[in-house]
Amino acid sequence: MNAVALGSVAAVLVVGTGVAWFRAMYQVRIPRDRRGYLAVWLLGGGLGIAALASGAGWPGGIPAGIAILGTAFFLFTITISRQEAAPNVISVGASIPEFSAPDENDAIFESASLAGNPTLVKFFRGHW
Repeated sequence: MNAVALGSVAAVLVVGTGVAWFRAMYQVRIPRDRRGYLAVWLLGGGLGIAALASGAGWPGGIPAGIAILGTAFFLFTITISRQEAAPNVISVGASIPEFSAPDENDAIFESASLAGNPTLVKFFRGHW
């Protein structure tokens, strides 16, 4: 495989997996076992390095550089963002403590307003 094709494949792997990662993050479905994502990113980064090492020039060097930088970005963000459950997690079906917080319109939301109704409360923190 020539260096331009190698760089292009590397970029497609890293960018495609990155899109899948952000889609899973948006849907709050990032898997606990992230080895598949990591393997594809490492493969894409490795192919990008191989493309640069084999003299890809500009046409292959740009996608190879995108693959290498994308791999570095994703590996770095996963490394620094360990998300562990707190020891005092509220279990499914349990009553939540009373709290208040601003909603999307900056109006104060009171959890007491949910009393007596089964409710799903979903808090989301981006994965970075």
